[in-house]
Amino acid sequence: MAVFDVRQAVSGMLTLSMFVMLCNMIKRDHFNTVEVKLPFAYNGQYDSIKIAQQSLFKVPTVSDSPWRKDGKVLNPCWNKTMHDEWQISRGFITFSLTNGPEYHVSQIADAVVVARYLKAILVLPDIKGTKPGDVRPFEEIYDVEKFIQNLDGVVMVAKKQPSEQNIGTPTVVRIPNMVSEEQIASRIEPSFREKGNIRISTYFPSVSMKKPKDTNYLDSFACLGMFGTLELQQSVQQVVDSMVRRLRDLSLKSKGQFVAVDLRVEILGNMHCQNSKKKTCYSAPEIGQFLKKVGFHRETTIYLTPSGWHRSLDKLKEILPKTYIKHGIMPTDQKAKFLNLESSEFEKIIDFYICSQSDVFVPSTSDLFYANVAGKRIASGKTQILVPAQLETSSVSGTSSFLSPYISNKTHFAYSCFC
Repeated sequence: MAVFDVRQAVSGMLTLSMFVMLCNMIKRDHFNTVEVKLPFAYNGQYDSIKIAQQSLFKVPTVSDSPWRKDGKVLNPCWNKTMHDEWQISRGFITFSLTNGPEYHVSQIADAVVVARYLKAILVLPDIKGTKPGDVRPFEEIYDVEKFIQNLDGVVMVAKKQPSEQNIGTPTVVRIPNMVSEEQIASRIEPSFREKGNIRISTYFPSVSMKKPKDTNYLDSFACLGMFGTLELQQSVQQVVDSMVRRLRDLSLKSKGQFVAVDLRVEILGNMHCQNSKKKTCYSAPEIGQFLKKVGFHRETTIYLTPSGWHRSLDKLKEILPKTYIKHGIMPTDQKAKFLNLESSEFEKIIDFYICSQSDVFVPSTSDLFYANVAGKRIASGKTQILVPAQLETSSVSGTSSFLSPYISNKTHFAYSCFC
């Protein structure tokens, strides 16, 4: 009898233990997180799948995803100082905006610095295109009232060009981009004091926007001119916004994120690209291979800046099928105005502002477009700017190695302007 009781007790204990183990297994399977190692990789390298509480399935997460979260939006460090001396100013500074928005921001910055130093009245500029006779008023692209308001207390702005009968023919003075106080004093001020009316024209000895080694009190006004004055007028801004929304709608598989590539098909054959010792220009297929190798999958939405579709873009589209140019994403009712042969200035504006707002920006060459888009992105916290490289290996660990030196080394002038 005793033997029988012992066996029964042992059997009961084993049964109870198995029941407890089964309950724990059921609990883990349905409510707790478990890790399952994947035997494969799909369009990239994945971590283990994690099945969350009360969930039957969760999409795998990409290890070392090429997407990065935006940084924080920076605050301007410059000061706007009121001066009564502006009330007695009688001289005028005139100038034109030329060559596209990447030049406009630098030209505005130089004009504001010169006008501030000379205590002159800044005349609202016109906008000149690349074709002869292509001149349009400032207000066709930019918001006049906000421009004047943003400069209030810093520089007086006149909306109209003064008559030459009243002030005489202006002296034309060429100034370098990021003009210094010394250069204004030696090259510009003598002519201004003599004539009281000068026309400035900015030239670009360099397309770099690196921070100057020496700073002076005019830097804050350059910062204001470059980052705090130009805003698109409403109808142009609405078109840009609608195109950005469309790109995000097309990017559901990447949570609304898209890549903008400034691709210069027309410059690939020029001397600058072909004779450079270090590769500085990249073609569409090279950009496509680069994006693929740093981890962007086939479903990534790509925006390209060329005005029309060029056959050289076909190979990029084979690699990344969701590749678009302006014509494919602009609202139909806006194409007649913004995509006709006489609207190249609008197309440049659209490219500049879409590249400034994309989640990732990739320049195909090092130029002023790249430099000034980088400045706007730094200010808004969108610092994922990837500089292409020729990659020999089939897999690359992440995008951090290709981050623009403007960002990784914080050498851009924008870092002098924002806190």
